Amino acid sequence: MTEDDTAPGQAHRPQSLMLTFLGMHVLGHETAVYSGSVIDVFARVGVSEEAVRSTLTRMVGRGLLLRRRQGRRVYFGLTARATEVLEDGRRRIRDTGAVNRDWDGTWTLVGYSLPDSRRSDRHDLRSQLVWAGFGLLQNGLWIAPGTRDVTAIAGPLGLLDHVTVFTAQEAKPTESADLVRKAFDIDAISARYDTFLDRWDTPKPLPSAPDDLARRLLLHTDWLQAVRQDPLLPAEHLPGDWPAIRAEQVFARLDERMRDASTRLAEEVLDVVQVTDG
Repeated sequence: MTEDDTAPGQAHRPQSLMLTFLGMHVLGHETAVYSGSVIDVFARVGVSEEAVRSTLTRMVGRGLLLRRRQGRRVYFGLTARATEVLEDGRRRIRDTGAVNRDWDGTWTLVGYSLPDSRRSDRHDLRSQLVWAGFGLLQNGLWIAPGTRDVTAIAGPLGLLDHVTVFTAQEAKPTESADLVRKAFDIDAISARYDTFLDRWDTPKPLPSAPDDLARRLLLHTDWLQAVRQDPLLPAEHLPGDWPAIRAEQVFARLDERMRDASTRLAEEVLDVVQVTDG
């Protein structure tokens, strides 16, 4: 079965698509969007009305969305927490890039000690470290290239007193290339970019999508899933044919190609109201 034998959005979790949608069409606009509009857009990528409503409800429960009623219609706007999450995604796409060409030779190292009674806290901390680009070098020691703000990771979890953080450079006999290989799954990172290229690096990507509004939503969702799981390792310690380089070029080209048509369709389809508070 080929990619286009299935609904174009079938491989994506509705919440991943929803976060992308909100980042593209709500973030920074001071608006809330009518649920029926969201259902319309998501139908174009094969996501059911039931799945959309369930996702919106869960995101309200998690403190990511606020319901706003206007007449008989229900609109959904961003909370401060959702804005923070989406701004991080925007930075990953627009500012950070997919290739770390400016590494200064330093590493951030994090160690922590938590008792078995705080297993849940350990899990949350590990998850946040991975999200922030850290890899497990050896038992209890995590590492990431460059200087990372670990306070922003451990602080919200209430774990500042349980972590030890320092920056350093490797010394003989250790080599940075060895650290990259030991702490990070290079093959898995590369495979995610290869998957992106398989889907999008074609003359007519995703022809089963009905229009560029749907196609661009899927493009951004695929790209975010690749870059969010990339620790941005130093380019000098990666293979010369590192697929992120090509993938980033493909994303930028397609995004530019689809932007105008996607924006016009969004203006036609989306029913929004202005909001002045969080």
